[in-house]
Amino acid sequence: MHNAHAAIRTEKADRYLVQLCKHIAHKIPATWDAGRGHADFGFGACDMTAENGTLTLECSAPETEGLARVKYIVEDHVVRFGWKEELSVSWEDGKKAPGA
Repeated sequence: MHNAHAAIRTEKADRYLVQLCKHIAHKIPATWDAGRGHADFGFGACDMTAENGTLTLECSAPETEGLARVKYIVEDHVVRFGWKEELSVSWEDGKKAPGA
């Protein structure tokens, strides 16, 4: 399994998580509640959390190409939704360390 994660500082983390999940849910299975979200793209997935002014994205896929696609889709939407804040996504390879 290939993994990548990103942490985006924004006071609107909860809002962006819900907006992203609702938007994605029009095309693929996506769920969300109380600061957590999950989107299943088929070729990969993204788990999201919103807490303490940070939107955390944790993406995974069995193939590197699938991971690249998940990252691209999620990043594209986050940047578009957060254009007023000029949000950007800086991905790091691997899983996020517990408690990090």
